[in-house]
Amino acid sequence: MVSNEVALPGLEEIESAAELIYQTVPATPQYSWPLLNERASKIAGSVEVWVKHENHTPVGAFKVRGGLVYMDWLRRKRPEVKTVVSATRGNHGQSLAFAGKQLGLRVVIVVPTGNSPEKNRAMQCLGAELVEFGRDFQEASEHAASLEEKFGWHRVPSFDLLLVKGVSTYAWEMFTACPELDTFYVPIGMGSGSCGAIAARNALGLKTKVVGVVSSLAPAYALSFAAGYVREHESATRIADGVACRQPHPMALEILKAGLDRVVMVDDEAVKEAMRAYFVDTHNVAEGAGAIGLAALLQDRRSGGARVGTVLCGGNVDSDVFARVLGDGGAV
Repeated sequence: MVSNEVALPGLEEIESAAELIYQTVPATPQYSWPLLNERASKIAGSVEVWVKHENHTPVGAFKVRGGLVYMDWLRRKRPEVKTVVSATRGNHGQSLAFAGKQLGLRVVIVVPTGNSPEKNRAMQCLGAELVEFGRDFQEASEHAASLEEKFGWHRVPSFDLLLVKGVSTYAWEMFTACPELDTFYVPIGMGSGSCGAIAARNALGLKTKVVGVVSSLAPAYALSFAAGYVREHESATRIADGVACRQPHPMALEILKAGLDRVVMVDDEAVKEAMRAYFVDTHNVAEGAGAIGLAALLQDRRSGGARVGTVLCGGNVDSDVFARVLGDGGAV
């Protein structure tokens, strides 16, 4: 059970969040793909693999759920707020821009220098004002905090229980639509998606093991999970920018310590292979962080069980990067 200090959303809260989200975004599908089943079964015997397709939302990622719930709360509880600011590598920013546009809020997003051009354009197309700052997400986040202090804007955090409540609905859909899974593999970026999976699993009273997945080149959450306290670590992943976390969030870590079965690390080559597998076996496009759960599922096949699942949490990969991944798996 999760510590009393961190109250995860219960079933009624998750269902209420889903009702709010469905006013704008329908439920996404979950499928068991024959070719993925065959691929995984070759590793360690017969297995049924279920994939939750969060790449099928209007912004191509699961984050839109949290943005809609957070911005609705802001509209009701803080109607004086006119401008919000946050930091992102892309999907969180698209989520806020998507929700903010509906509510007439000004959305300022800080991205690291050299961020994905296509994610940047997507955020701008949704109405966000972009500020480039810093060498990584952490420096972008610190700059967003300085803008909040300087201008009095409302800063939307990268991790918050309101965001968890929103994104928990993807796992709630998955767990209620599928036969009970032995193991569910979820990426850990800043923690909302993985904590949301734990919340949904707990709310439904399931025995499914939730396994967190990080890049071996961005191991901060894995190191922190093993140590039991926050440990910072530089990120060097070139393909899984959505999980390129340098400094874990303390509250997220507490939830993960209490609710995860374990954390699996995979390298960039395994992520690229999973991106190719998704395209070859299902003809779905996955960004690096979107494919990292499948990479872990395949790597961890002997430990997962006979019925396993993961989430394709985002498909927002730059086209030139994806072309190189599909072409020969070379450097990106």
